[in-house]
Amino acid sequence: MNKMNILKTNGLIKQYMKQINHKLSLFSIPVSAFILSFNLSIAQENIVDKAIEVSGMKKMRNAEASFTFREHTYEYKRQTGHFTYTRIGKNRDSSLVRDVYTNKGFSRHVADTVVNLTEKRKNAYTNSVNSVMYFAFLPLWLKDPAVILKDMGKSKIKSKEYYKIRVTFQQEGGGTDFEDVFLYWFDVEDYSMDYLAYNYFTGKGGMRFRVAFNQRTINGVRIQDYRNLQPRIMDGVNFDQIENAFEKGELEELSLIELKNVKIKTIPKT
Repeated sequence: MNKMNILKTNGLIKQYMKQINHKLSLFSIPVSAFILSFNLSIAQENIVDKAIEVSGMKKMRNAEASFTFREHTYEYKRQTGHFTYTRIGKNRDSSLVRDVYTNKGFSRHVADTVVNLTEKRKNAYTNSVNSVMYFAFLPLWLKDPAVILKDMGKSKIKSKEYYKIRVTFQQEGGGTDFEDVFLYWFDVEDYSMDYLAYNYFTGKGGMRFRVAFNQRTINGVRIQDYRNLQPRIMDGVNFDQIENAFEKGELEELSLIELKNVKIKTIPKT
């Protein structure tokens, strides 16, 4: 190859390399964004995993439990993905009522007789039973397939630092209230879930902010009660910054969420 051909070849190579570098630079921003997003996703997954681990809630994946909440007794059984949630109470005529929610659906039993229900009633009772179980055993459910986690950085409440995680749901598998939005605050040191909030759109909708208290460990599982608060002025609070409203005294106590007579027993996988 003569000198002229060598110079021509070198020129073509340099031109090709410039094109490659230009294309790489075009992709560098989206690739960097993807890597950052991936790292944040891993970080929030790790926070939730750690919170579930330290709370002992892993045990509830294969366990039986019972507790009293207000005027009802609740029974929980979950084993290898199959679940049975039961609520036991009484009608006005003192007849025993059992609401049973399983993987197969919902049924109401009054004095051991199955009651025919409209779909609207059935959905209302299902959501009521499921909601109590959901809050009783948080943060276990934050690894469900329908859950979408978003890292909201760190936040301070009462001079204590927390990891703040936002939770939304995919429509498929997210239930009838999949549009609800939740916020969780995990202590940066011990990963305890000290606060949670949710913005719901069923019925008239609204916001709630819960403050954990009476934390206790039962058979290796951390159970806690909550002060349930709501905004004093419903339209006056930015949900994503609701902890600031709490700090400013802009929330009022609505109720207490107290679980009594809690019993937990782990069971083997089938």
